[in-house]
Amino acid sequence: MEGSSLQIVHYPHPTLRHKAKPVRRVDAELVRMVREMFSLMYAHNGIGLAANQVDLPLRLFIVNLSAKPDEGEEFVFINPVLSKPKGNEESEEGCLSFPELFGLVTRPKLITVQAYNLRGEEVRMSLSGMLARVVQHEYDHLDGTVFVDRMTPTVRAKAQPALDEFDLSLRALRQTGAVPSDDVIAGRLAQWEQRYT
Repeated sequence: MEGSSLQIVHYPHPTLRHKAKPVRRVDAELVRMVREMFSLMYAHNGIGLAANQVDLPLRLFIVNLSAKPDEGEEFVFINPVLSKPKGNEESEEGCLSFPELFGLVTRPKLITVQAYNLRGEEVRMSLSGMLARVVQHEYDHLDGTVFVDRMTPTVRAKAQPALDEFDLSLRALRQTGAVPSDDVIAGRLAQWEQRYT
């Protein structure tokens, strides 16, 4: 586990469906992994990234709406809780675990998030607009929910050919050993959980 290099996993990788566990401790290794998550996110022009997406079973995600390392504000949300949803808004979403797939998703317009940052300080924010949407999208990941689950049947049907391609890709990667078996993945996730949850 030490010094492991993180990579973004693509749907339908099993960790994307794994319900993440609350983080009980923050150490230098976890701080390093969060920095690495930011680097990965920027390298892929992303604005949000959840721990499940880098094959970690921990309740944390990061956000920077600018998608650039020297711009915008970097947020780290550890053990987030969402509350007070208000209104509804439909907008197009994408996801780094679903390369080049986009679709309309309806979510609450306004939400409140309460979480902790890397320094162990409590963060409480009322969110709207893009930040509210990204936080909800990443929060879903922690519960093993992906954005295609929130699409209407019509939108989902349009996305199905791309989802079938992702399925085929994962099967091919498993045959080459690039993606390990479910048992090996589960064992690794359990190690992380033992260390941090």
